[in-house]
Amino acid sequence: MKRKIMIVDDDENNNISFKIGFENRYNDYEVITAESGSECLKMLEEEKIPDVILLDIMMPGMSGWELYDRIKGNPTWKNIPIIFLTARTDSLAKDAGTFLGEDYIEKPYEIEDVKNRIDAIFKKKEQT
Repeated sequence: MKRKIMIVDDDENNNISFKIGFENRYNDYEVITAESGSECLKMLEEEKIPDVILLDIMMPGMSGWELYDRIKGNPTWKNIPIIFLTARTDSLAKDAGTFLGEDYIEKPYEIEDVKNRIDAIFKKKEQT
């Protein structure tokens, strides 16, 4: 069974390039995309529940921080691991993202690095 990754980023090109790059390299994963916090919430409400969410911080409308709070505040979704995947490199964002999320990855990133970090989260989850 394929593991499902949801990437939430307001930049459609980032979503498409991640989806194509990841699925072409790792066929045991399915990548679904959302271009806004509201689109992500709609997908979750429609029970398109991923195994992990890659979440951009800087998005118009609903920021990644706000979306994080909405996901973690919902009993059905609160256990979905969230990795912040962002261009923000300041220490405040990095510290907060590392504390809140399962991981914090700065753009630009290497697909293999993201895969390794996702696998580490799944391995940790399986051990608990």
